[in-house]
Amino acid sequence: MRIILGYVAAVLAAYLIGCIAISQGNIAAVVGMGFEVTFSQRLESAQHDVLSMTALYLPIISVSFLIALPAAALVIKRYPNLRRLGFVLGGFVALVAIHLIIKQVFGISGIAPTRTIMGLVMQGVAGAFGGYCYYRLTTPKLA
Repeated sequence: MRIILGYVAAVLAAYLIGCIAISQGNIAAVVGMGFEVTFSQRLESAQHDVLSMTALYLPIISVSFLIALPAAALVIKRYPNLRRLGFVLGGFVALVAIHLIIKQVFGISGIAPTRTIMGLVMQGVAGAFGGYCYYRLTTPKLA
């Protein structure tokens, strides 16, 4: 049960942070064109993206974590002292890999901010946060 809860929390955390990063990356491009964007507009945009991307981006993150977390667990079995780092890196790689694979297979960047290295790294950070959530929720508590 702990693994399932950890997986769901990891996916939701990565999705939430990833969507906010996408939203702010898009806004940065708008600001770069000389437009003003208020804090309220930033919040509205983030809320819109979080609620609107569930049909496509959430399932993609779910699948990437279905691959990345068990793969990380296999490595961690060999190096158990690197458990936290393993899941954090697994989450990071999962979200970066999504965008690189989509670019290679379909020839497009499905998410505009990932066309820049900063946008791609921010998606990795979102995945790393999801991996950390998984680590925290699946680590047995010592009595």
